[in-house]
Amino acid sequence: MYHPHLAEICDALKKATISAFTEAECVLPPDVREAIRRSAECERDPVAQQELKNILDNVEIAASNRVPICQDTGVPVCYLTLPPQIPFCNEILEAIGKGVEEATELVPLRPNVVDPCTRENRGKNVGAGMPLIHVSTADCLSITAFPKGAGSENLSRIAMLLPAERERIVDFVVETMLIAGGRPCPPVILGVGIGSTFEGVAALAKLALLEPVTDMDPFERALCDAVNRLGIGPMGLGGETTALAVKVKRADCHTASLPVAVNVQCWACRRARVVVEGPF
Repeated sequence: MYHPHLAEICDALKKATISAFTEAECVLPPDVREAIRRSAECERDPVAQQELKNILDNVEIAASNRVPICQDTGVPVCYLTLPPQIPFCNEILEAIGKGVEEATELVPLRPNVVDPCTRENRGKNVGAGMPLIHVSTADCLSITAFPKGAGSENLSRIAMLLPAERERIVDFVVETMLIAGGRPCPPVILGVGIGSTFEGVAALAKLALLEPVTDMDPFERALCDAVNRLGIGPMGLGGETTALAVKVKRADCHTASLPVAVNVQCWACRRARVVVEGPF
């Protein structure tokens, strides 16, 4: 599909990618900051309360100085929306990759992307399958940067439950956090996927983390309360705040399946969306 302004669109998308990653890495979203602030006010354990205040100080310093919130600047995960008149083509993907390369130099981002077997690091945070780009249609052209660090990502889990095991969903979510303990730098945000397929449920769990964390439905609240009863607390030092939120995404699945995934996210739930303006 030909588009007369494809070169201009790609240049604008590259610049938007740089802006999105710069914002995501340096400025924690307002809803996440608010969730941490509320937890600090409600937390009764003095050590946990101090840890939450330390996190808020860290967030303030990063935003004021426009420096990354965490030394692990993650791997580049992107959510791209395309209006119907813009073609989904290699040039679009290359523009996002170039944006990631330039952001790596400008922010700067730690070069985390390596070959999975040789561990070769090209130093630009791009490579086979990286940046990871999820594409959907919408009325506007936009890019959402969602850098994912390894410390929390490594504790994520997936289970292919049986349809009769619906009551195990809560147990699986809580068990995942119990196994993780203090390693993912709690308080965490848990993205939970229910349904779809083996690969689809993992994508749902990650997508759930893009939702505002200050608004939970009754099921999400019940999951969050169950996790907080573990008493792991901020940085694993004990307390009432193990999870800031649990967010759930569902999709239909096979009659013989019940996939469940938990994407563990540390308190630094970094995400930023930039809409690309233009006569497209």
